[in-house]
Amino acid sequence: RRYGNMAEVHLIGEIVGAEGFPSQNLFCKWGLSVGSAWEVLEGLQEGQTQVDHPQDGEFAKWSHPIDIHLACKGLQGWPKLHFQVWHEDYFGRHEPYGYGFTHVPTVPGIHQLRCCTWKPSGSFKDQFTSFFLGGNPELRNEKTIHTSGDRQRLRTEATGTVIINIGVLLRNFETYGVEVS
Repeated sequence: RRYGNMAEVHLIGEIVGAEGFPSQNLFCKWGLSVGSAWEVLEGLQEGQTQVDHPQDGEFAKWSHPIDIHLACKGLQGWPKLHFQVWHEDYFGRHEPYGYGFTHVPTVPGIHQLRCCTWKPSGSFKDQFTSFFLGGNPELRNEKTIHTSGDRQRLRTEATGTVIINIGVLLRNFETYGVEVS
């Protein structure tokens, strides 16, 4: 199939790691969200990093590759990367440590993105249970991470930051009167 008549975006980069989380042994689940005018031509739309067990420091190193080629018929629904940072404890149990998303830059070039994350704080009972028994409240619907409707009603607290290096290549946008610089 030929995509020469559509505008294209190619994302090449990596999820470098994360910092500022309360403990180590972190991994990240990630995904790409796009609008209905977009089509993924090549590459994975979601993935998961390995668990990093750093010997010292609080920076989790993942160096997880991202390579996605997209085509679009319109600008609505510009791509967003969304993240879930999870902690693995000594017994191999997983609990969420943070959720976040960032829009893919609209300017071609190499960018370093810092995605601030948050987690639901839950009710007083949830916080009490979490303090004594461990575990954090989880989102029921992952779309809450990158859509504004339900997220605005949540009580949340800030957690750490996910660092992403991403190269953005744009093709054929000028053909459709979209100026990129």
